[in-house]
Amino acid sequence: MFPFLRLFKDVWLASRQPRFKTLTEMHVSHHICWPHDLDVFLELNNGRALTLYDLGRSAMAQRAGLVAVLRRERWNLTMAGSHVRFRRRIRPFERFEVRSRAVCWDDKFMYIEQSMWKRDGECASHVLYRAAATDKNGIVKPPRILAALGQQAISPAMPDWIRNWTRAETTRPWPPMQD
Repeated sequence: MFPFLRLFKDVWLASRQPRFKTLTEMHVSHHICWPHDLDVFLELNNGRALTLYDLGRSAMAQRAGLVAVLRRERWNLTMAGSHVRFRRRIRPFERFEVRSRAVCWDDKFMYIEQSMWKRDGECASHVLYRAAATDKNGIVKPPRILAALGQQAISPAMPDWIRNWTRAETTRPWPPMQD
């Protein structure tokens, strides 16, 4: 089940923090790995990790003013792709933080980077999302989103590692093979 109570708590806390001046500012949220977050190996389940990343993005969107813009414009958000690396285990009752920020955007998508950090300073996982806002006509282009936020529409330079991923994604077959 989706952790709605955690979501409401994180968005509520984010609404009491200073609003971002730019979409690329970093939001940090704090979490605990509860028993219902575990897999059979007694560590944070990889699917639950992605759900906890959802919470971090939601709180980040709140601080950026994006939640209000989405409601006003009747837009939705969707994830168009992700790439995840898991490197360290998060154990039961372990405290960790999720760091979330928009890195850059292109003509269709925003690229959001998130990471989970253990208290000892080790990065447990890292994910890159390709996100889009949509309306009844399809994808809402990033310049329009930024204008609605009252921000500059010029993207920071796209890092090579993100550009390489977007190029690789263009070679991926869709729909996937069925054999």
